[in-house]
Amino acid sequence: MNSPGQQPVGLRAARIRSLSDRHTESPLKSVLRNCRGVLVFAALTVNTLIWFTPIFLLAIVKLLVPIAAFRRALTRILMWLGENWVSVNRLVLAGSGSMQWSAVGLDGLQKEGWYLVLANHQTWVDIIVLQTVFNRRIPFLKFFIKQELIWFPVLGVAWWAFDMPFMKRHSPSYLAKHPEQKGNDLEATRKACEKFRHTPTTVINFIEGTRFSETKRDARKSPYANLLSPRAGGIAVALGSMGELFDKILDVTIVYPDGVPEFWAMCCGERVNMRMDVQVLQVESFLLAGNYEEDREFRRRMHQWLSDLWRAKDQRIESMRGNSQSAGPLA
Repeated sequence: MNSPGQQPVGLRAARIRSLSDRHTESPLKSVLRNCRGVLVFAALTVNTLIWFTPIFLLAIVKLLVPIAAFRRALTRILMWLGENWVSVNRLVLAGSGSMQWSAVGLDGLQKEGWYLVLANHQTWVDIIVLQTVFNRRIPFLKFFIKQELIWFPVLGVAWWAFDMPFMKRHSPSYLAKHPEQKGNDLEATRKACEKFRHTPTTVINFIEGTRFSETKRDARKSPYANLLSPRAGGIAVALGSMGELFDKILDVTIVYPDGVPEFWAMCCGERVNMRMDVQVLQVESFLLAGNYEEDREFRRRMHQWLSDLWRAKDQRIESMRGNSQSAGPLA
């Protein structure tokens, strides 16, 4: 295994080859490559406008009609529109020659289930990968979003319509001045998640807090070669607000054997080699029984659980890089 300060030799070589190929390509090839990128990006943009126009209109209807059963029915329609958006995005990227993706561990997943997804994070392409791989296998992916972003123009309404869980968190400085508010933010998030009892839901959490890089890893003194240290706060909010709803936890490991891809390069037709491993975990009872903010022993157990999970993931990444042909192609 490579030490935290080292990058895998094969990965370094792949990146060097990719950069070398770009620098040595002819001007005509470079122009054609960028034209291809513009066309693919334009196709993705048009696809987004096509599907998000009815999504936004239905979001307004959902906002104006406060009948719970009606809103739940609209939510199903909105999820269907979102799934179609993802499906067409996949066709566009596959047509551009950018996808060489495969995954294991997808058998047995249910469209009508409730899941918490924990994944490593290296690039914004991860979100496209996750949406594509899990599309129509589990409920439409949802991210915890800060409460303030509900006022973001257009997208705030769309996020609300998709039932993205909005998270209200008070800062430590605010709680120091207003200790009576301690715990109210979690309670507010818990109430906001009550609607998920009636609609199958998948919530995803990138518990490293940001995208991985060697610089960040070294600055944070991460004990892992391929990961940043996990942060327990986000998963504590997810489990504290809706943990009893989750059927399973999906531990997702994403590996790019040829190097972490860039979105623009993918649009330009640069083949993205991706391998995914999905481990289906039970929701252990202790994860639902504690108070992360006030129970020191619970915090210790959760940190230990995450450390064990991340240690196994770090080793899995090394194994997947060395055996990148083990996963079967996506159906």
